[in-house]
Amino acid sequence: MQKHKFTYSVLIFGYAFLYIPLVTLVVYSFNASKQVTLWGGFSTKWYVALFENEALLSAAWVSLKVATFSASIAIIIGTLASVVIVKFNRFKSMTFFKTLVAAPMLIPEVIIGLALLLVFVNLEKLIGWPKGGVDTITIAHATISIAYVTAVVTTRLSNVDPMLLEAAQDLGAHPAKAFFVITLPLIYPSLLSGWLLSFILSFDDVVVASFVSGPDSSTLPMVIFSSIRFGLTPQVNALATLMISFVAIIIVGVSILNDRQRKILINPEDPDETPTV
Repeated sequence: MQKHKFTYSVLIFGYAFLYIPLVTLVVYSFNASKQVTLWGGFSTKWYVALFENEALLSAAWVSLKVATFSASIAIIIGTLASVVIVKFNRFKSMTFFKTLVAAPMLIPEVIIGLALLLVFVNLEKLIGWPKGGVDTITIAHATISIAYVTAVVTTRLSNVDPMLLEAAQDLGAHPAKAFFVITLPLIYPSLLSGWLLSFILSFDDVVVASFVSGPDSSTLPMVIFSSIRFGLTPQVNALATLMISFVAIIIVGVSILNDRQRKILINPEDPDETPTV
């Protein structure tokens, strides 16, 4: 009994440590006072002021665009890398390949940002592309996110029974068709998770983006980080509340899709009815 009480206490403390600051931020986004930490009554004026702040809205649009494209690129390349790792895992050369793929997770972001900056500067001198801006930030974030997507998808792909693909090919299916018809539906929850993880990593990054961004392509974290020196306004709280709501909606949607897929796999005839034992 004492063990359960201790476990529950640690669990409650952990959730409180994580979510109380978020709840506080949401509450203070409706603060009438100009002071971020001083409550002055209920008001929604900072949401109105936020939608009139072109600098924050422009930065938020850049971050949203970069995160969407970089996550999509990372999903495609990371899935292909996972297929190669799982299919050729028995070869010794795969150890070197897996090390290269996982390297962005281990190297400090400052080093990655500096290395990518040097690459982009030399490429611009040679071929005139890419110039510092949305393109360079997208490529940099996709490069980092590929490692995380590969780790997530490889774990799920390694648990797929290879006999399913062999049976499909024995019945005349092309290997590419077998992948899209058999493998892809089985691993798509991990694809959604990998895309969401890549999106959040890109949207949250400030270190790498500071190295590779251009003068007219500041992301939202960069704008918020630079504004700390001059003092934050409750507009930032309002913007953070909208971001939390947006991410929460995505997470709930992914959870619903994953749960529906699990029910379909368990009981394909009726996805809305869970099987009885």
